[in-house]
Amino acid sequence: MARDRTISSIDIGSSKITTLIASMAEEDTVNVLGVSTVPSRGLRKGQVVNIEEATASISQSLEAAERMAGTTVGMAYVGIGGNHITSLNSHGVVAVAEPEKEITPQDVARVIDAAKAVQLPSSREVLHVLPRGYIVDGQEGIVDPVGMSGVRLEVDTHLVTGGATAIRNHHKCIEELGVDVAGIVFGGLASSYATISDTERELGVILVDVGGGTTDVAIFIEGALSYSSVIPIGAINITKDIAAGLRISLESAEKIKIALSAKPKMPVLPEDEETEPPKKKAAEGKDDEIDLSHLGLPEEMRSVSKKTLIDGIVRPRLNEIFTMVGLEIKRSGFGGMTPSGIVLTGGGALTVGAVDAARRNLAMPVHTAIPGKISGLIDEITSPAYAASVGFLLYGARTGKAQPSGGLATLTRLGARIQVKGIAGKVIDLVKSFLP
Repeated sequence: MARDRTISSIDIGSSKITTLIASMAEEDTVNVLGVSTVPSRGLRKGQVVNIEEATASISQSLEAAERMAGTTVGMAYVGIGGNHITSLNSHGVVAVAEPEKEITPQDVARVIDAAKAVQLPSSREVLHVLPRGYIVDGQEGIVDPVGMSGVRLEVDTHLVTGGATAIRNHHKCIEELGVDVAGIVFGGLASSYATISDTERELGVILVDVGGGTTDVAIFIEGALSYSSVIPIGAINITKDIAAGLRISLESAEKIKIALSAKPKMPVLPEDEETEPPKKKAAEGKDDEIDLSHLGLPEEMRSVSKKTLIDGIVRPRLNEIFTMVGLEIKRSGFGGMTPSGIVLTGGGALTVGAVDAARRNLAMPVHTAIPGKISGLIDEITSPAYAASVGFLLYGARTGKAQPSGGLATLTRLGARIQVKGIAGKVIDLVKSFLP
């Protein structure tokens, strides 16, 4: 397999840090060569709170993925979340440079720049400028105006902005490891590349990515992202509720939550138990007990009431999360314009009862999505928990930035890692200036 062009992503999440290395495959598809996931440290609710710990975690994940892929990462797409992410829609207008001729890519770039020229506080930076649709001489709904004739060009754009401090901290964590940041990408946008079909985008759909510390909401109308936000509650809050409700450690609560979520995939009961009449089982009162003995919890908890755990602890938190999602949908002004319903992804989507809670609270069709458009070493990452990680790769493949693998990438990485002074430093800087 040709590995002359590779693309990498680093998903810096509240609960895990995932590094993926892939080669460019067919159109809209990537071939995964290296995967590594480590628990995240130094992060809270999607934001860096301890630079040293966060950098150490990222380094551990990066090096493991490099060993698996047999190549060195010189440039990577990096994910960002946190409730500092906000969005707004903007409109830009320009006169076509040469009205007698066709609209050129330069005209499109100028009108997008015009739409980007909005007043923002100095504490905020623009992450993405996403065109929602172009208007040429009053004709709306144009996807690509290049080559068309016209005098007046307009564009509706969606701007995703983030806190400047949070963005700089992400940059610092990655660049300290000698890796260039190809782009900082909003997690909700990335997840959409991996989980939402073109038909769903066109009809109107809402992506809800329930992560560890935050929940991303991205609303697509007529094929374009039209509203983005981040809710500062995620699956870790469910774990904390279980820990507090059952008076056990967070580690034990996480084990219970994962086992509970995976229960439908567990082996069926033995034949003699399976064929036992349900009424008899109910009479014995055993159907309400969930067996925890196989988890080996240090608290030596053997069983727990299903009603207490699911109905009393997990469900109220899920209701809260999806109630807040409903408020975001209402705030967006796009309620009722999304017939494709809700696409639920992220690690929190695996929580028992998540789909039912979303349907009940949002009164919309809901389905869970796993990342697609990938090949190679995908056994570990074919799960909603890795939707954003895969999405960063697909975003990079779509934008077209990739790095050469092998010696040049290694030299770039070494040049960034080693602070060389004098003539040697100038030589490395010169070589780096010629690298793509």
